[in-house]
Amino acid sequence: MRCSIIIQECCLHCPRGARCSQIPSYKYHVNALNPWFLGDMKTALNIDTLKGKHAGDTKSLHHNPGPGFLSAFSFRDEITSCPERLDLDRRALTEFPHLDGFDRLRLLNLQHNNISKMQPLKHLQNLVILDLYGNQIFDMCGLSSLKSLRVLLLGNNRIQRICDMDGLGKLDALDLRNNQISEIENLSALSCLRSLNLSGNRIRRVDNLQGLNSLIELDLRNNTISLVTDVENLPRLQRLFLSHNSISSVCALASLCGCLSLLELCVDGNPFALESCYRHTVLQSCNTHLQLLDMKRVTEEERRTASASARKEEEKKKESHKQAAHKERRRLAVLNASQIWAGLKPNLDLPVLRASKEEGSPEISPAHSPALTNGNALETSPEEPRRLSPAAGESKQRSVRPSSPRDSRLQETPGPGVQTLSLSEHHLAELEGSTLRLFGPRALDALDRSWGVQTAASVSTIIFTFMHFDCIATVFLRIRLKFPNLTHLVFEQTGLTQLSQLASLAQIRRLDQLTLDPEGNPLLQLTLWRSFLIYRLQSLNLQRVNGTEVTMNDVVASERMFAALGHVAATETPRFRLLLLLEESRKRQLQFALDGRGRGAAVSPEEDLKENSRALFNYSSRNSEDPERTLMLQQYLRALLQSVSDVSMKMEALQKLWPSLFLEMLRESVCEMKDLSAFRRRRLHTITHTP
Repeated sequence: MRCSIIIQECCLHCPRGARCSQIPSYKYHVNALNPWFLGDMKTALNIDTLKGKHAGDTKSLHHNPGPGFLSAFSFRDEITSCPERLDLDRRALTEFPHLDGFDRLRLLNLQHNNISKMQPLKHLQNLVILDLYGNQIFDMCGLSSLKSLRVLLLGNNRIQRICDMDGLGKLDALDLRNNQISEIENLSALSCLRSLNLSGNRIRRVDNLQGLNSLIELDLRNNTISLVTDVENLPRLQRLFLSHNSISSVCALASLCGCLSLLELCVDGNPFALESCYRHTVLQSCNTHLQLLDMKRVTEEERRTASASARKEEEKKKESHKQAAHKERRRLAVLNASQIWAGLKPNLDLPVLRASKEEGSPEISPAHSPALTNGNALETSPEEPRRLSPAAGESKQRSVRPSSPRDSRLQETPGPGVQTLSLSEHHLAELEGSTLRLFGPRALDALDRSWGVQTAASVSTIIFTFMHFDCIATVFLRIRLKFPNLTHLVFEQTGLTQLSQLASLAQIRRLDQLTLDPEGNPLLQLTLWRSFLIYRLQSLNLQRVNGTEVTMNDVVASERMFAALGHVAATETPRFRLLLLLEESRKRQLQFALDGRGRGAAVSPEEDLKENSRALFNYSSRNSEDPERTLMLQQYLRALLQSVSDVSMKMEALQKLWPSLFLEMLRESVCEMKDLSAFRRRRLHTITHTP
């Protein structure tokens, strides 16, 4: 328990002992100065010597001749009788007394006067205690020359700034209570300081405590402190008083965790101390080695409870750090996948909106052929895709803006119920509720993992991001078999560029919703993609496309637009291809009939042809193509392009020569018909002798 020890050793056995014992001005109040300080003061002041030298001396102080003025003669007898001590308490002094020649002075009491400014004290090299309590001092300059000073009492003054303390290396106690100080500073040179009182000031933050390696007690009551730091730099601190401040949270005392020597702490009168369980919170968050908290002894039960709470809090922090590290790994994985995808975008065969002379005829592809609707030809839209040769495609690629690192997908924080299935530097696969998210091509490997029946059945939505659609098309069959309740597919940044790519979605067999993100899927810039999707995936019975409901009018419009085109494609398809399609269809019908799920086996070839016309739009991904067949087709197309190019060049040359050729032919004809009879004979001879 903190106690206030009144130091009176300097006045014991003095010549005015009987009178001094009744004068309170000789009582030097230093809060919580323990016996260690009392013993040191006895040694510093040579109390025993003073007892022997001045025994029996009963001279009293002369009366002060006038307020605000003190001559050397008014206290010369006092200095003569006790040259090591001088008491000028309550003398109404307005200036610091001139003490030249009093080099032996060790104790100087000037409290309760009106002194406003310090004087140079270089001659008082033996001064140990200086009491200026209760004056009007506003500047501390002039103290650094007191090399032997051990106790400095400057409470109840008007000091605004701590300064000029560099030379006080032996100072043990410093009292600056009830001043106007707003910042702790310039104390690093006080390596021997053991007691510091800064209560009743205007301090807002506890810091700048470096160098106070001997400090045992720190009193900061009745300030406006809201944050405590640097306390861990006080290796010997045992008592800390922070009562009646503005500390609103125990987090402001976090630095106390590093102060293992602290035994006593007072925090009452702060806003956070109004809570009923604040003692447990302080013991848990700050220091479990405290013996006294707010003048009450800490029981073992409180200590055990605080230790258990501290362990739980530490486990929570570790788990929080683990989650933060996982979130960072997730963010980096998504970011790396997006960067890799941004590098692959220039290699995509993006559709172009303008035809060039080097492009092939639009009638080559069925998607560009005019479709017949009610006997009328539908002209091709200029926004429909035109296939380019590989060389032309590379030269006319359109730059696509790469995903920004600030993309919402990169900053999205997963919820607490997210299960990470696969995570590396370049891919991420995670399951949140009924939604499966896949980032990067390697994330598709998560589909091959061992899935529980309930887990697989719970997946209803799959989101593909930062991977090419051709890679996704290879796993549609596995997706259909593994996730029986799948109803929604989302494609973000998957490089959809061709209408025929949408045909591969027919492998899913059941789908209610389909979402295609316009960013990263250039196909959505075309006008017919939605109609083609509804026509080709009519068997899936889609309910919504990109959040928009599929109505019966949409289905009818898609049939009018693509049904005739499908019929033309079916009738113009080579016979072996049609037979192969019909054979596969018959096999499926037979299998469904045996399982009791399909329609009757007796289906006319016309119905088969109508039913399979949509299958002619199937898309063969790059991964499934035969390299030899691809090479042969490329060579054949190059030969065709060369032939077309030659014919075009000949046509251009003919167009240039045709006027002169026509004139020459006309001139020859006129010249030949000048002699009409001779011309007739030549023609008849030619006709007669021509076999």
